[in-house]
Amino acid sequence: MRSIVQVFILALLVSICAAADKKEEKPKPAQSIPELQQQLERILKDTHTPGVSIAIVRKDGPEWVTGLGMADVASGRTNTPDTLFRIGSTSKAFASLSILMLAGQGKLTLEDPVHKLVPDAWFDNRWESTDPIRVVHLLEHTTGWDDMHLREYAKQAPDSMTLREGLNYEHGSRVSRWRPGTRMAYCNSGPPVAGLIVEKLTGQRFEDFVQQNLFVPIGMKSATYFEPASGTATTLYHDDGKTPYAYWHILLRPAGSINASANDMAKYVQFYLNRGTADGKQIVSASDIDRMEIPQSTWAAKQGLKAGYGLNNYWSFGDGFAFHGHNGGVEGGLTDMSYIPEYGAGYFFSINSGNGDAFDKITKAIRAYITAKLQKPELPPVTPLPVNADDYAGWYEPDSPRVELTHFLERLGGLTFFQFTDGKMISKGLGNWNEVSVPVSGMQFRYVPKKDPPEPVATVELLAPNPDGRFIQAGGGTTFKKIPGWLAVAEILLTIYILLSLLSVLTYAPFWILGGLSRRRRRPAERGMRGWPLIAVLSLVAFVSIFILCSADLIQRLGNRTIWSEMLFVTSLIFAIAVLAAAVAWWRTPRNAVRRSVRIYSRVVIVALLIAAFYLAYWDIIGIRTWL
Repeated sequence: MRSIVQVFILALLVSICAAADKKEEKPKPAQSIPELQQQLERILKDTHTPGVSIAIVRKDGPEWVTGLGMADVASGRTNTPDTLFRIGSTSKAFASLSILMLAGQGKLTLEDPVHKLVPDAWFDNRWESTDPIRVVHLLEHTTGWDDMHLREYAKQAPDSMTLREGLNYEHGSRVSRWRPGTRMAYCNSGPPVAGLIVEKLTGQRFEDFVQQNLFVPIGMKSATYFEPASGTATTLYHDDGKTPYAYWHILLRPAGSINASANDMAKYVQFYLNRGTADGKQIVSASDIDRMEIPQSTWAAKQGLKAGYGLNNYWSFGDGFAFHGHNGGVEGGLTDMSYIPEYGAGYFFSINSGNGDAFDKITKAIRAYITAKLQKPELPPVTPLPVNADDYAGWYEPDSPRVELTHFLERLGGLTFFQFTDGKMISKGLGNWNEVSVPVSGMQFRYVPKKDPPEPVATVELLAPNPDGRFIQAGGGTTFKKIPGWLAVAEILLTIYILLSLLSVLTYAPFWILGGLSRRRRRPAERGMRGWPLIAVLSLVAFVSIFILCSADLIQRLGNRTIWSEMLFVTSLIFAIAVLAAAVAWWRTPRNAVRRSVRIYSRVVIVALLIAAFYLAYWDIIGIRTWL
C-alpha cells in the first residue's frame, strides 16, 4: 500500500513549483556482493535508515539474501534474512494470483461483472448497465474509483475484522468517476473486492486461501497478513530513523498487509522468474504470469500498448532495462520487488523507514549491480510521426487522478502542452519541460529521458478519439485529456494572477499595519477593504501549513477527528467568510471615503480571492472534513 502521505504532499508541491533539475552523480555499479553491501551500508548511514532486508535472485536460485542494519533500534536487535518486513502494496499481486487460480479452475473469468459474482458488494458506477465493473478492472485499477479515503487509512482494524466488515466501513471512495475500463488510477480498494470474490467462491477466508495455495507452495514459510509474534519483525520508523510507528492494522488487508522476510521474498521473486513454478511444481500457469505483466483493460492497452499496469504487476525502467513487479509503502516502510524475466534476474528489498531518498538510492544501487553485466535490449527503431499527429498537438490536463481530494491541484499543476516537431513529440509542463518521445510504431512513442538511458519499449500512446474527447496516455498511469487552448491559457494566467495577488497582500500588509500606528495615516474606512483580504490570505497560508505540518503523520492527524483536521476545516471556512466579507466591505464602502489607489488595488485582490474561493468550493475544499 503506497503511502498516502506521499500522494498528498507530492500533489501539494507539484502545483506550487517546478521540480529542480538537480545534477546527481551516478554511482559506479558494484562489481561484487561485498562491494554492493558496502554501498548499501553507506546509504543506510547517510540517510539515517535503521535497516534493510534484501534478496537478489537469479532464475536458478538466490544470489544474496540478507538483512542489514537494525531491526529494532531501542533493543539493538539486528536484521537477519528471517526478519519480517511490511511489504505494503507488493501484497496486491496475491489477489491477482488467487483470481487467476480460480479462473484456471473455471470458477470465473476476468471479464465477469463483479456484481455477477458478489451481488452485495457495494460500489457506485453510473455506467453499470453498459460498462459494468469487471474483475479485471479491480486488478488493473481501471474501476475509476477514488483511492481509499483518509479515514479508511486511519482505521486501526483488529485482525479479527473480516474483509466484508472492512469494505463496509467506508463506501464513499468506491464511486466510478469515469467509465470503467478506460484509464488507470491507482486504487487500494480494488484488490480487496477481488479478495471478497475469492471468499465467496471458495468459502475460505482470503488470507487462509493465500496461505494454503500460494505461501506454502511457493515456499514463503513465515509470510503472514497478520501482526507477527514479538521479536520476529522489524520495527518501522519515521524518517529520522529513531521514532517508531505503532503496528498498522490495515483495514483492507489484501491491499497491503503482508509481513515477509528476505528468505520468503527470494522464493517469491524466483517464482516469477520461473514463470509460476516453485520447487519444480507449477503453481500457476506461465500464461497467467504473462497475463499479469501485460495490461489489457485500458484504452491504451486495447490499442496495443504493452507497458503499464497489469494485474497488480507493472512496468518500470532503469539503466535501459524494463522491469516488472510492484513496490509498496506503509507508514515507516518502503518495499520494491522487481525482476527482468528475459534475463532471469530480480530482487527484493524493504527498508524499515519511510525515507524516500534511501529508497531511491538503494533501488539504483541494486539495479545497477544486477544489470552491470547484461547487454541492454535493442531499442525499437524510430519511425515517422503518425500522419495525423498534428491533430493531437495542443494543451492537455491530467484526467485520471488517483486522489480526488487533490484533483484541484493536480489539474493545474499537470497542465501540459504537446507538440510534434522534427519527428518527435515534445511535452512542456510544470516539472517536465521539453521532454522528448520518439515514434516507434503506429500511434506509440518511446520516452527518451534527458539523463538516463532511453526506455526500451513504447510507453506513450495517442489514443483514438472517442465521445469523451481526445486523450494521450503518457507513462504507466497518467491519461491526459485535450482541452481548448484558451482554457489552458486562462487557467495559467488566472493562477499567476491569484498567486501574485496573494503575495502582494502579504508583502503590503506589514507597511499598512505599521502605518496604521500613526494617527495621521489612519484611515478607518479602508480597514475592511484591507483587513478582510489579509485574514483570507493568512487563513489560506494556515490551511497549507497544516498540511505541511501534518506530513510526518498525515494519516492519523487528518484521517481522524483531531485538532489538526478540525483546524483544516476551520481555516477553510475562515477563508471563505473573509473573502465574502472583503467583497461586501469593498461594495459598501463609499467611494469618497477611500483613496482611489486603495480602492483599485482592493478590487484587484478581492476579485482574485473570489475566483480562488469559488474554485475551492467547486472542488469541496471549503468546509473540508478529512475524517469523514
